[in-house]
Amino acid sequence: MNAVLGLVVLICCAAVALGVLQELAARRRKRASAAQLDRELNELIGAYDGHAFHVPTLGVTMADGGEPMKQKEER
Repeated sequence: MNAVLGLVVLICCAAVALGVLQELAARRRKRASAAQLDRELNELIGAYDGHAFHVPTLGVTMADGGEPMKQKEER
């Protein structure tokens, strides 16, 4: 009876150890993923020049529709 109880305790200890190792591995993967995301975000911010899309022919736009820019008259 004591041998069976000892075996059950060992199995439970192994199950807890396995769960702890899986949790530590998941945290490490999450930290690595977050670090990669931070690197990508820093690259994106570094490359941002104020324009979401580079379309030279688009000209100046206004979100509210605004007043159109008047063309300068040639003399």
